Amino acid sequence: MESLLPIIIQLVSGAVGGNIAGAIKNISLGTTGNTVAGGIGGVILGQLLPLLAGGNLDSALNGIVGQLAGGGVGGLVLTIVAGLIKNALANKA
Repeated sequence: MESLLPIIIQLVSGAVGGNIAGAIKNISLGTTGNTVAGGIGGVILGQLLPLLAGGNLDSALNGIVGQLAGGGVGGLVLTIVAGLIKNALANKA
């Protein structure tokens, strides 16, 4: 269970970040799309963040805060990118 906790934190914070990004006028993928894209982005950046930090996230508090921040930012970024791609493809058609 301890190994699943970071992924759950990243999924939830990513979903929140995705829904925050979906509040931007032309970026939204719908509630479900924002949540899914945000969750995926949250897990991706949440898993990469310790590698980028060089393993300096030692304490449990720093680890949880890092997972929350990385998940939220990852969800936000991936949802914005997906929304921009969706809009670009819709404008071509």
